[in-house]
Amino acid sequence: MFTGIVTDIGEIVRFTPTAQGQLHRLRIACRYDRTTIADGASIACNGVCLTVVASGVADGRTWFDVDAAAETLALTTAKHWKVGTKLNLERALKIGDELGGHIVAGHADGIATIVSRQDLPDMARFELSTTRELARFIATKGSITLDGVSLTINTVADVTFSVLIIPHTLTVTTIGAWKAGDEVNIEVDLMARYAARLTEMK
Repeated sequence: MFTGIVTDIGEIVRFTPTAQGQLHRLRIACRYDRTTIADGASIACNGVCLTVVASGVADGRTWFDVDAAAETLALTTAKHWKVGTKLNLERALKIGDELGGHIVAGHADGIATIVSRQDLPDMARFELSTTRELARFIATKGSITLDGVSLTINTVADVTFSVLIIPHTLTVTTIGAWKAGDEVNIEVDLMARYAARLTEMK
């Protein structure tokens, strides 16, 4: 489990696809302490929970390897990742950690597309669109996870919604580089999903 509070920005430094294209092994450089990363650990990469299969230090930077399997490649923006891609990183939640965002599973539900970006004096406003299937879980003032970042939904209209991003978040995540036309991973709020399921069962 995660909270959607990004703790580092990693960079893909090695990309190894299989011959069948069904699995991509990624090496991600980061600022985490190598001694704190164990094989089998879960790290959210742009909101996608991936399992560490190896780790080490090279050129003064910690690195860890993860495998992105076929389903991940089909449902998320991992299909577009390459050497040089920057990723929002978050370590798995530990008992006693501060819940600064909201409960995030790290299981991306799909992709949202940025429709527009508006840079305001004190923040940036993004309008995004997603599928009708996911839009039913999105509500004004509700929570949403975009590329692993816990955000509050500002407005909703049919399959589009907007979020307002403060300067701090623009600086410490990859959101500062977002532009119209970009695709981002989306995970809807677990509470909204369960509430919808309970309604369907009535």
